[in-house]
Amino acid sequence: MCEASWTTAATSAREQEFDVMTDKLTVSVLGTGIMGAAMARNLVRAGHTVRAWNRTRAKAEPLTGDGASVTDTPAEAVRDADVVLTMLYDGPATLDVMREAAPALRSGAVWMQSTTAGIEAVPDLAAFAREHGLVFYDAPVLGTRQPAEAGQLTVLAAGPIEGRETVTPVFDAVGARTVWTGEDGGAGTATRLKLVANSWVLAVTNAAGEVLALSKALDVDPQRFFEVIDGGALDMGYLRVKTGLVLNDALTPAAFAVTTAAKDARLIVEAGERHGVRLDVAEASAERFERAAELGHGDEDMAAAYFASFEEGKAAQ
Repeated sequence: MCEASWTTAATSAREQEFDVMTDKLTVSVLGTGIMGAAMARNLVRAGHTVRAWNRTRAKAEPLTGDGASVTDTPAEAVRDADVVLTMLYDGPATLDVMREAAPALRSGAVWMQSTTAGIEAVPDLAAFAREHGLVFYDAPVLGTRQPAEAGQLTVLAAGPIEGRETVTPVFDAVGARTVWTGEDGGAGTATRLKLVANSWVLAVTNAAGEVLALSKALDVDPQRFFEVIDGGALDMGYLRVKTGLVLNDALTPAAFAVTTAAKDARLIVEAGERHGVRLDVAEASAERFERAAELGHGDEDMAAAYFASFEEGKAAQ
């Protein structure tokens, strides 16, 4: 290689190194439950500086072993952050935490709002972002524990084109692909799509539980049912996964907890009601998840909605 070519190659390598370096961000993760903790770990693995906060600090503490810093307050976590990622219980909880963080928020920082907040909450979150000079992205994710841990989530995103160069490395660290739904995060288009997708997921989960419950009641081996649908249009990998959790007594640790599923189901029902649509299946799903939680299965995987088919004390598999 001639000197000129070597110089060009060396310059190109330095430019590439600089590009990589500029992609490294300081990211604040507020909420380190099943999804938030997995997202924080993948951000660390991608080379970003991560500061994490959770209402119960003990749940966030294991992240220190992965290289994240755990803080006592939301304000400590967001100070000087390039991106703030929220993965909390619902819209009101997210707004409360961001108000706690407000004194330390940097004007111009990007807010990646990934909580399944509901379409009525998104405008309030977007208004908070405007008041504090934040670039707001409505960015819920599709996936549960396993794809979250593998960085294989699907990010549903809406937000301005200007600012995407900052938030895209975060999307890339936590997800396998990003589906853009619009340029106005406050319009809630990403959250609307998330609710539509979740309505299908929750319905299938409850149907899987009822198949097992009916099989038990009628003294039918569930494997006979699987044989009947095997390889056909009615067969589904998700059905196999969720029924397997029940049949193999593998409901913990939860991939997606019953209590969270109940909350999401209620958000779906409310969205339908506000837009003139009656969602009987979603309503029944919410009731089943709530009943399963009352029976003591709230922290188990949402497949534990199976137990809602039985009276208390008669839920043995």
